[in-house]
Amino acid sequence: MRRAITRLPKFSASHLAGSKFARRGLRSYFEYRDLGIKRATRGKVVAHVIRARPGKAPHGEWHVHDCEVQFVYVLKGWVLFEYEGVGKVLMKAGSCFYQPPRIRHRELEHSPDVEMLEVVSPASFKTAAVKFGDGARTPAARSFRSSGSVPELAARKSRARRSRG
Repeated sequence: MRRAITRLPKFSASHLAGSKFARRGLRSYFEYRDLGIKRATRGKVVAHVIRARPGKAPHGEWHVHDCEVQFVYVLKGWVLFEYEGVGKVLMKAGSCFYQPPRIRHRELEHSPDVEMLEVVSPASFKTAAVKFGDGARTPAARSFRSSGSVPELAARKSRARRSRG
C-alpha cells in the first residue's frame, strides 16, 4: 500500500536588504513588499508590508474583501479607517486589528510615513466596491478614538490638558 505524499509548506525568509516595494497592488496610494509567504504556503496565506506612496491619498471608497482572515499590524505612523457598525478607528504604530470577513470599510486618511504588516488568507482574494444606499457615509454605532483627523485629535488633547490645569 502506498502512502500519499503531502507537500509541506516551504521554509521562507525575507530580509529588508535587497527587497523591493512594488507599486502594483490593491490600492494605488500604497506600495507593497511581498514577504514570500504566499509562495511558501502555496497560496494559503499572503503577508506583505504596505507603505504610503509619496503624494498619494486614499480615496475613501467603501469596499469588502472576500477572505477568511485578515489582520493588520501598524509598524509606523497612523491610519484612520471607518467600519460599518463600528465607526471610525484610528490605528497607530503598535496597533493590531482584525477585520471580519466581508465587513464594509474604507480608509479615510493616513500619515505620510505609515507602514503596516498585513496578513490575509487565502492569499488570492477578491475585493469589491460597495455603496450604502446613495453612497453616503454609513451610520456608525460608535467611534473609536475620535471622529476627527490626527492633527485635530492632537489639538483637542492639547486643549484638554491646558483646561485641566
